[in-house]
Amino acid sequence: MSSIDHFNLWSFDLNLLVAFDALMREHSVTRAATRLKIKQSAMSHNLSTLRLLLDDELFIRVGQVMKPTPRAIALALPIGRLLEQAQHAITTRETFRPEQETRTFSIGFSSELEVLLMPNLTAQVQSDAPGIKLLARPAQPDEVHRMLDDGVIDLAIGCFGDGAERHRRKLLFEQSLTCCFNPRLLDLAVPINQSAYLAQRHALVSQNASIRGCLEYAMRTANVEVDVVMAAPEFLTVLSTVMSTPVIATVPSRIANCYGPLMGLVNSPVPFDFEVTPISMVWAAHSDRDPASEWLRQQVEPILAQIEGVTT
Repeated sequence: MSSIDHFNLWSFDLNLLVAFDALMREHSVTRAATRLKIKQSAMSHNLSTLRLLLDDELFIRVGQVMKPTPRAIALALPIGRLLEQAQHAITTRETFRPEQETRTFSIGFSSELEVLLMPNLTAQVQSDAPGIKLLARPAQPDEVHRMLDDGVIDLAIGCFGDGAERHRRKLLFEQSLTCCFNPRLLDLAVPINQSAYLAQRHALVSQNASIRGCLEYAMRTANVEVDVVMAAPEFLTVLSTVMSTPVIATVPSRIANCYGPLMGLVNSPVPFDFEVTPISMVWAAHSDRDPASEWLRQQVEPILAQIEGVTT
């Protein structure tokens, strides 16, 4: 790409090129002014400015017609092409063809969404767009908007809030919680009551420095205190611990319904009304109408609806 003298272009009113093109097409100051929806005096001023800047008369009145000079004729074609290219760039929206695209989308996840969504999303994308790759990234609520701003991720799905005006957010679904335990290690009646829940030791998901992790705020709000003996950032780590240890895991219901039976665990409703953050999809406003980003977002909801039907 050749170098552009931005300073000189900045000092030159590029609207004058539009005025020049209108004069070339109309050969009349009056009709050119009408074409641009400006006053005739303003068009006359534009012509005077062009003559001064280009050091040429450009258009000379011959009877009722403004005839272009040789300099104007020489300028007409390149200026016309320039304006056509500008118009095309401004008005034409990029076409996204997923089956032909080759790129990598980075998706930031919190909560259980990575393990629930990525397998089916990968299968769907590979079927429709084999050149597209998906990179899952961990993203915490306090850093996800910065990651979007910095272009570290293209999309975020999880327990995320609104962010700033430069971010977009769409609620996907409300979360619910379920208890899981190994019936060979814990003899508990189902549904588990509050006394039994409080009497047991617990394993929880934590993606921060707190052992109560994702449920710390919910438990504090509900005035519930439990004995947490283990916490890990991955749900499967927590559930694997429950397989071999006499503890209760409190996890999102979709995880419990999907993986609990496969691991020989028994599920039970949580006997307390814990408030948990809903799951949302968040993206940067600058990619709001980007065809590729729109396509990626459109893949998510049908897959989550399918998972909802299987796990409920």
